[in-house]
Amino acid sequence: MRQILSRRLSVRNSGGGERMPARRRRIADRAADVVRPLAAAGVGAAVAAFVAACGGSSEAPVDAAEQAALIAEGKDTFRFDTFGDERFWTDTLKMHEVIASAVDPLTALSVGLKVDSEALPASLVEAIQAGAVDLTKPATTLALLRLDAVVGVKGTVETVNGVDTLTRVGITCALCHSTVDDSFARGIGKRLDGWPNRDLDPGAIIALSPALDADGKASYASWGPGKFDPRHNIDGKNKPVVIPPAYGLDGIHSVTFTGDGTELAYWNRYVAVAEMGGQGTVTEPRLNLVVQNGIEDLVTAKLPGLQAYQLSLKAPAPPAGSYDVGAALRGKAVFEGAGTCSTCHSGPQFTDANIRLHPASDSMAEPESPSYASRSATKQYRTSPLKGIWQHPPYFHDGSAATLADVVRTYDTRRSLGLTAQQAADLVEYLKSL
Repeated sequence: MRQILSRRLSVRNSGGGERMPARRRRIADRAADVVRPLAAAGVGAAVAAFVAACGGSSEAPVDAAEQAALIAEGKDTFRFDTFGDERFWTDTLKMHEVIASAVDPLTALSVGLKVDSEALPASLVEAIQAGAVDLTKPATTLALLRLDAVVGVKGTVETVNGVDTLTRVGITCALCHSTVDDSFARGIGKRLDGWPNRDLDPGAIIALSPALDADGKASYASWGPGKFDPRHNIDGKNKPVVIPPAYGLDGIHSVTFTGDGTELAYWNRYVAVAEMGGQGTVTEPRLNLVVQNGIEDLVTAKLPGLQAYQLSLKAPAPPAGSYDVGAALRGKAVFEGAGTCSTCHSGPQFTDANIRLHPASDSMAEPESPSYASRSATKQYRTSPLKGIWQHPPYFHDGSAATLADVVRTYDTRRSLGLTAQQAADLVEYLKSL
């Protein structure tokens, strides 16, 4: 498999790097008098932070309408843009053949793919509810792809000799970083952008490719649901991490487990090119890495909007009644005191990631082999933010803690905190409240 993936690697650099598009220059160069009414409306700080995140000055104003347009553009990119990765998923992995011949909707749902119920016409909804739609036929999957209803998967369905035929297929950011609310049925509902799809089994999906040999299929199939290895096709090692949330990132600069880049756009470029197979270039001198796919850059111009949209996604509040309020109040005191959690999980974002990274030995998932940190550009870990932590088990970058109680127990043991059973239980309730 590594040889297959290496076909899209090149040691030649290109001009598809960090050139600032005219749209971003216009945002960064807005006149100062625009920011005053925005500040009066209470959004000045957020606007300034947005400009800084996109590469402009944090003191430069931005027009609110243009920001909204950029976020809308990024939403479309997040949900529907493949960055031209069909060349990899179709031409190399032949996934269009797999889907057309063997992936019916029930199979798709079984490997964690989701269906956007809002993309379904009323007539189809009624037919599904009446049991008049055959969910055991791949042809039904093709019909859903034609409707753009399969979250994170883009398919080109053409009629060939009177038969619907899937001719191209690619993936988008939403495949891993969106799920649905199951309001229609399990795996079918309204989109929840930014929520990690912990049901998704990317390895099992990739392992269906006829382009892989037996060893490659076994390697990918070993990942399990909710996990992905973003370094596997680069270094050949196999140590997947949990799919992280893409919400609650506003104000946080080290957005990955290892804090490789200082802004979200860094990682978006890496994933779009090196992992999804999008058309463009990514370079990382610290890893002696250059990946170039094709000669056309279909990534760079979309990064500002994509970043703006992701930074607009707020961490979800815990469901009503999902935690004990009194215990959570006591747990807050444990968090800030005996548990020493706030030493690293500090500030409004519950992370010190903007200030420092931590040696691999600080991670509760270490020692591990291979060490995920050792495969990164920083060789360190960031402190993960905690907003919305109730929503995305399992925990730690390797998913080794199934529950928040397991997280507390691990810290208590490894750090010799000496928490009482009551303190540990209260701390769990506090974490559930964040």
